[in-house]
Amino acid sequence: MGSDNRLREQICLLAKSMFDRGLTGGSTGNISARTEDGGLLVSPTGTSFGRLDPARLALIDKSGRHVDGDAPTKEMPLHSAFYDTRSSAGAVVHLHSCHSVALSMMPDVDEDDFLPPLTPYAVMKLGKVKLLPFFLPGDPAMGEAVRGLAGKRSAVMLASHGPVVAGKDVEAACNAIEELEDTARLAMMTRGMNPRLLTPGQVRELVNGFDVEWDE
Repeated sequence: MGSDNRLREQICLLAKSMFDRGLTGGSTGNISARTEDGGLLVSPTGTSFGRLDPARLALIDKSGRHVDGDAPTKEMPLHSAFYDTRSSAGAVVHLHSCHSVALSMMPDVDEDDFLPPLTPYAVMKLGKVKLLPFFLPGDPAMGEAVRGLAGKRSAVMLASHGPVVAGKDVEAACNAIEELEDTARLAMMTRGMNPRLLTPGQVRELVNGFDVEWDE
């Protein structure tokens, strides 16, 4: 099996795993990954993460043309913005995960640092998560908002919509977005309980010790 076929299978396997565990439902969410020749494999528009067909993934060549498969997700501007501004991006995942969306609706969240430092793992896998304002689904302005971050963030949260995470490969991107949702779930579970957060010193140790991107 060629590397392209392996990547197709991996995308569909990881997407189905997230769907089966309720991380995104119905026909929500989209996922993309770099191919060896610099193109992209992208989940088609209007498809369910639980039923992606490896043979029907959209293939985008390195010049940005759709050359094979079904039409790509309407959220392509989001994906392109990460690839164009982050040379390390090998995959991008977007979910409509429940707890992260709930946290984005809270009036006192920090727009520049969306996730509270509850555990080391969100710091290590995501760095700071930027909360972006509400956009209509499919609005190209979402991509422009990501471009405006100039590649300094690997993860953003679209208010009342869902998270978007870039990673070095598709497995890393999926692991990171799951960590984002888990941390948001913890934040909602402990909301109003005055949980003990990691101290700024502990966060700095993580940033330095694990070479975390940390936009001050």
